[in-house]
Amino acid sequence: MRSIFRAALFRVRFCSLYHGVKLFSLIFLKRKGATVSKIELCHFILHVKKILMFTNILLHLHRMFLRPFLCQMQAQIKIDNANSANNTEPYTKQYGECGAEGEYIHFTPEYLLNDTFIQLYGSRGRVFVHEWAHLRWGVYDEYSEEKPFYYSNGRIEATRCSKNMEGQFYKVTAGGSLQLCRIDPQISLPTDGCTFFPDRNQITNSSIMFLPSLDPVTAFCRENEHNYEAPNMQNIKCGNKATWTVIFEDSVDKDALRSLKPPEYPPPIPSFKVVQRAQRVVCLILDVSGSMAGSIILLQQQAATHFLRIYIEDQARVGIVTFSTDASTLRSLTTIDSDITRENLIKLLPKVASGSTNMCLGLSQGLQVLQEDNGDVLGDEIIFLTDGLATDNIAGCAPSAIQSDAIIHTLAFSDKASSALKEMADKTGGKFIYASDELTSNQLMDAFASLTLSTGDYTKEPVQLESVGKRTSDWFNGTVSVDQTVGNKTSFVIIYEIRFPSVYIQSPSGSIYTQTSMSHDGLLKTVTLNIPGTAEPGDWKYSIQTTSNQAFTITVTSQASRDDVPPIIVKTHMNQQFNDGSKPMIVFAEVSQNYRPVINAEVWATLESETGSVHTLQLLDNGAGADTFQGDGIYSRYFTKLVNGRSSLKVRVKNQDVQIRFAASKKSGAPYVPGYVVNGVVQLNPPKPPVSEEPLEVGSFTRTATGESFEVKLSSTTPPNFPPNRITDLSAELQEDTVFLSWTAPGEDLDQGTAKSYEIRWSFDLDMLRNSFSNGHVVNTAAVSPQEAGSDEQHSFNLSFPIQNGTTLFFAVQSEDEQNATSETSNIAQASKILPGTKAPGVSNPGMNLTVIVISVCVVTMVISLEHFLKQY
Repeated sequence: MRSIFRAALFRVRFCSLYHGVKLFSLIFLKRKGATVSKIELCHFILHVKKILMFTNILLHLHRMFLRPFLCQMQAQIKIDNANSANNTEPYTKQYGECGAEGEYIHFTPEYLLNDTFIQLYGSRGRVFVHEWAHLRWGVYDEYSEEKPFYYSNGRIEATRCSKNMEGQFYKVTAGGSLQLCRIDPQISLPTDGCTFFPDRNQITNSSIMFLPSLDPVTAFCRENEHNYEAPNMQNIKCGNKATWTVIFEDSVDKDALRSLKPPEYPPPIPSFKVVQRAQRVVCLILDVSGSMAGSIILLQQQAATHFLRIYIEDQARVGIVTFSTDASTLRSLTTIDSDITRENLIKLLPKVASGSTNMCLGLSQGLQVLQEDNGDVLGDEIIFLTDGLATDNIAGCAPSAIQSDAIIHTLAFSDKASSALKEMADKTGGKFIYASDELTSNQLMDAFASLTLSTGDYTKEPVQLESVGKRTSDWFNGTVSVDQTVGNKTSFVIIYEIRFPSVYIQSPSGSIYTQTSMSHDGLLKTVTLNIPGTAEPGDWKYSIQTTSNQAFTITVTSQASRDDVPPIIVKTHMNQQFNDGSKPMIVFAEVSQNYRPVINAEVWATLESETGSVHTLQLLDNGAGADTFQGDGIYSRYFTKLVNGRSSLKVRVKNQDVQIRFAASKKSGAPYVPGYVVNGVVQLNPPKPPVSEEPLEVGSFTRTATGESFEVKLSSTTPPNFPPNRITDLSAELQEDTVFLSWTAPGEDLDQGTAKSYEIRWSFDLDMLRNSFSNGHVVNTAAVSPQEAGSDEQHSFNLSFPIQNGTTLFFAVQSEDEQNATSETSNIAQASKILPGTKAPGVSNPGMNLTVIVISVCVVTMVISLEHFLKQY
C-alpha cells in the first residue's frame, strides 16, 4: 500500500499556503484577511510532515520544479474553516465515476491542530491515505452510515471490508452506557443507534477504506478478501469491485502501477518551501492584428473594460501589452488603488486593429512586463486574448512560456486557434476558453468573469448573477433575483449593437431606474447602472426597448451583502477537456455556500459549438445517471450530442418559488469511530463534535458561471451511440413471497430519452449476477414499460416458489435501447426474508463484558518557533 501511495503522488502538485508549488496542491486558508501566525504555520507544517513521513511520501520541493497554479480554484488539498459550526470532519469532494479523480480533500485547521481528533478518526497519516485514495484513485468508502447492517447467510453483518473484521454490536445510550441492540420488526435489522464496535486487535490488515484508524489496518481490500455483499458505496458505484482492483485497473495511475519499483527505504525526509502570495499580478496581452478589426476589437474592449472595472481586485497589479506586427507595452505594472486608476487603464485599451499576428512577440513582451515587480514571474498571470490565427510559430515559443512559471489563461475567438494556446493553459494551471464573436452569446464577458483568482474569502469577490443576450427589434425583458447573500456593488451592464436603446430597471419595491440614473458610453456601446449601497433583495426586472433590429446583452454582478456570510457560488466544468467519442462526457455544476451544498435549485447547462449548434441540458442532483450522490449540491448530466470542434460551457442556476436547502457536505471521508473492543471491554471514544446548522434565509436567486472550453474530434464519421446509463440505485424488498424493486429510470442514450426495455434477473449467489448476469434467473418484465430518464420505476412480482425464512436473494437490472445497445449491469440489490418475531441470529454478543471505559484525551500543545523548526528540518 505504501509503495503505491509514493509512486502516484509524485505526479501531481503541492501548493503550500497561498501559492502553487509542486507534487500535490494544497492551500491553507484564513478568512476575512486574517494572517497566519508562526505558531499556526509551524503546527501546520509539523502535522503535514508527520502525515508524509507516515506514508513514506518523497517530497522534494525544489525551485527548479515549481509549477504555480490557482491555489484556491484548483487546490487538491484545502486547509480551511468548516462549512458550519463544529463541523471538523475530514472529507473528500468526490463526484466522478468509479476510478475518476476527486476534486479536493478538505481538512480544517482545528482537525490538524487538535490531537483529540486522532482518537476519533485515527492518526492523521492514516486518514490522509484514506482521503488520498478517494482523491487520486476514485475509490469509495467501505462503511455505510445509511445501511450499517445487512443480512448474509442468515446472520446480521456490519457493513465493512473485509468481512474478517471482528467486533460487537451495541447501542450507546444518552447517558453514555451500553445496551444490547434491538431489532426493528419492520426490516429485521438493528434499530437506529446500533453501532459496530471493532476489536482493537484484528487478524486482518484491511481495509483502509473501512477503518483506517485501526493499527492493524495497512492495506486496501483485494479481490480474495473483498466483501461483495456489503451495501456500501464502493460496491454500489464500482460494480462490487475491490478497491485494490479499481486502483490497478481503473484509476489514473493504472499504467504507472504496472511498472512500479520498490520504494527507497528508509524514505528521505520531506522538505518544504513556503511561498506566500503578496498580491495578484496580471498582464493583459491583447491581439490588435488586422483579423481583429471591426466588431471583434470592440468585444475585446468591452470585456476587458468589465474585467478592469469589476473583477480585478484592489491592490492587484495590472499591465497591458498589445501585439500585431510588433508588440507594445501600453502600461507597465500598475497597482489598482482607486477607481481613477481603473478608469485610466480602461482608457488605454486598444480600439483599432491592423497588421500581422506575431503571438510570440506578445508573449515575450508580456513576460518582460511581469518581471518588473520582483524579477521573476512565479505565480503571476497572463490573460492572452487572440483570434488564434498566428503569423509566426506559436508552437515554437509556447514551451518557454510554459517554463516561465506564469499562469497563462488563453481566450480564443477563432475555431482555427492553435492547439498551443490550450497547451499553455493546461500546463500552467490556467484556463482555455473559446469565445464566439456572436454578441448575444456574451461569451467573452463570461470568460473574463471566470478568471478570478480566489483567496478563499468569497465575501470580497464578484458574483455573476445574470448573463444573457437577445436579438430583437422590440422589447428585451427579464428578471434577476438578488438574494440575501449578495447585494453590495451590484451593477447592470447592457451592451447594444447599433443604437442606444431605452432602458428601464425596476427594483423589488417598485422604484424605476431610467437612463438618467445610468452611465452611457457611446463609443463602447454600453449602458451601466450601479446600485448605490446594498441592493434590495428580491426580483429586479429589466426592460430594454429598441426600434432597430439589433443584439443586446445584459450582465449583472454583485458581491456579498455581509462580511460574515459568503454568497452562493456556482462552479462548472466538463469531466474531460478532450473527447474522441469513445467515452461519454459529463457536465458538472457545483452550487454551494461556504462549502455547504445548495440543493433543490434549477440548473441548466448550455453547450455551444464553434459551428453554432447549441444544446441545453437540465442538470440533476438525483444520484442517478451521471450524478454520483443525491443531495450533494453537484448537479450532473451526460452530454451525448457530441460535435466536432471546440465548444463552450455555460451554466445558469435559479431558484424561483422553490424552497432551497443546505445539505450536509460529507459524502466521502474517514469515519468517526465511537469506540473499540479491547480485551472484551468496550472503550468509548469522546462523542463526535455536534454540528450546528444555522438556517439561512436566501430567497429567490440567480447565478451564471462559465467553464473551460472542450474539444471533440470524433474518431468515426458515425456519431457515437451510447447505451442506457448504468442503474446505481436499485433497491429490493421482500414482503411475504412478493419482491418489490425500485430504481431510477435510465435513458435511451445514457440518462436522456427513454430506454426500450429492462431485463431483470435474480440469484441466490451475488457472484452469479456480478460475473455472469445472463446465467441468473430471469424475471418476466412484459408488463414493465420504461419511463423517461430520471423517473421513479417500481416493479413487483412473485417468484415461482415459496421463499423460506432466512433466505437472501440478489437482484440486478440491465437496460436496452432501440439499437439493442445494452447497459452495464446495475448495482446488485439484496433482500432477506425474516419472519416477524424470529430471533435474529448474530445480534447478541455472547461472553461480552459490558464494562465501558470512556477515554478522554488531554491535548498538550508544544510551541516551536518557525526558525527553530526550519533549522531542524
